[in-house]
Amino acid sequence: MSEPGALPDGPVRPVAAAVARYAGLAGAVLLTVAGWLGGALPDTPAVTSLGDAWRAPHGPVVLGCWLVGTVLLVGAWWSLRWGAPSGRWAYLTAGLWLLPLLAAPPFGSRDVYSYACQGWSWTHGADPYRVGVAAAGCPWTESVSPIWRDTPAPYGPFFVLLAGLAVLLGGGLVGAIVLLRVVALAGVLLAALCLPGLARAVGVPSRRAAWLALACPLVGVHLVAGAHNDAVGLGLLLFGLLVLVRRPGRPRALVVAGVLFGLAVAVKAVAVVVLPFAVLAAVLGRYTWRALLRDGGWLAGGVLATLAATSLATGLGLGWVRGLARSGDSEQWTSPPTAIGLVVDYAGGLAGRDPQAVPVVRAVALAVLAVLLVVLWWRAWTALRRLGDVRQRAARLSAARPRVVLTGAGLALAATVLLAPAFHPWYATWPLALLAVATVAVARTVWFVAPCAGASLLALPDGTNLARFTKAPGAILMTALVVAVVVVTVLRARRTPR
Repeated sequence: MSEPGALPDGPVRPVAAAVARYAGLAGAVLLTVAGWLGGALPDTPAVTSLGDAWRAPHGPVVLGCWLVGTVLLVGAWWSLRWGAPSGRWAYLTAGLWLLPLLAAPPFGSRDVYSYACQGWSWTHGADPYRVGVAAAGCPWTESVSPIWRDTPAPYGPFFVLLAGLAVLLGGGLVGAIVLLRVVALAGVLLAALCLPGLARAVGVPSRRAAWLALACPLVGVHLVAGAHNDAVGLGLLLFGLLVLVRRPGRPRALVVAGVLFGLAVAVKAVAVVVLPFAVLAAVLGRYTWRALLRDGGWLAGGVLATLAATSLATGLGLGWVRGLARSGDSEQWTSPPTAIGLVVDYAGGLAGRDPQAVPVVRAVALAVLAVLLVVLWWRAWTALRRLGDVRQRAARLSAARPRVVLTGAGLALAATVLLAPAFHPWYATWPLALLAVATVAVARTVWFVAPCAGASLLALPDGTNLARFTKAPGAILMTALVVAVVVVTVLRARRTPR
């Protein structure tokens, strides 16, 4: 099997690599131009239709630069999805693509203004977990997306602390935005430092893992240019996993890893689904329930102590848990459960009824997610128990333990992203990073690389989600895709010999 410009785990043609590098750079430059002409600037009015986007100042130029730039960036990343020429080449190219985007204004989302206002609220004595930024009196409320102005913060106390420090040190909105982008860039750099160690532990070429996880357009456009807090949460999560992979069973290392995981959860709650798999990585030697409780106890102690410390240090407690319930206020077909609920509502409307199916389907999806997470963890646990003590087995099995753990954690994150009430493009970076370092067979990378490529095309420079303008057809297509995946999965399961 061959790919244009690359062979599976083989050499990449120099010409193809050079074309990909500079095509992606050209795409990043075009996106930066689109950002300055029509990005998520503080005084940019909300777009209510594609016609508004076209008629806006520089509208045709903005849309043209965004479309061509995104296609170039996605195409360049996709063309080398089976591996860059080397790890060094992958890092240099990903860094080269980030440089123009570092100079762009907030891009693809207005969330960074929410971060700044939540930090302002906290530093001015308001509880961001009880009141929205408008009620708190944030002077930059008009820059926040209207749907989130009255919504309490859904982020953990550690990130509220970082946002508050950015506001205090920045001295104004622009300074706060710059510092929040620095925090996001630090998270991406931390993830970049962890990737080679995790890839080596599993036996995946770092040139492939680094390329998939760092050169993905979602990283540059949303994590860096959009300054999303997912960047710092993901960096802390990967650092914690690296500590566990290198130092399992050692109490001091387990506590350090627990602190890192606690900070990740105190940034964004999605990190919590990785913790059961992290407990598996903490065990040294044979997998027994006693060993799981012993080593997992040290890890859990670090997590709980960190959550308690950040909650007490900020004076915010666990009020952020309440804000998680509001994350699904937006109904878009990009979330499969929401899409199915919308289709049921459309069908009910044709019959003269109003089923109000979206909340019901979302609740069912969360129940399915809970069961699926348990199944994924149990499969990882039983697989690790079958491996036994790898110190007494063949050397070729030395990578099996971290591979099982990271694959399980990556699948858990993928399930969480797919079954959550809402989906935004940058959510895909969490499972992408773990699956990039855990997937050994190159042909199996396509199933999680392709959705990331598609998600890169969802958001306009000013943060407008194209799903808003394609609600009915998008919901129907997403529902059809879910049905097709379920049917194919069932047919394959029936054909698989027991």
